[in-house]
Amino acid sequence: MNRLTRPAALAATLMATCLLAPGTTAHAASGDWLSLTVTRPGTTGGDTRAALLLCDPPQGHPKAAEACAELAAADGDFSRLGDKDTLCPLIYAPVRASAQGSWHGKRIDFERTYGNACEMGAETGSVFALEG
Repeated sequence: MNRLTRPAALAATLMATCLLAPGTTAHAASGDWLSLTVTRPGTTGGDTRAALLLCDPPQGHPKAAEACAELAAADGDFSRLGDKDTLCPLIYAPVRASAQGSWHGKRIDFERTYGNACEMGAETGSVFALEG
């Protein structure tokens, strides 16, 4: 299995575990979960981070509470996340962010490559802040 498919496989395994484990049906019923990955294109795969964000209660992500609150305020619309007025350096160090899952019953399938990590943070807030 290559490194890019490992986060997806891990997320699927974790989601299946949540659906089968006693007391975790609230996550499946709420529909608020996202499998998140951040990669640096052109690297050998050693710089891939992944998390399974659950929002009822917030968990599975270093900034779960903040990410869930920002997603709630944006109604799950990634174009409404972040602080677009943030100034970032003009250094090209691309990062690819992707999210797959469900938010309030709506299917989420988001992927975008940003010029650098600052730009990603400015555009997406805490959602892809996967480093602790």
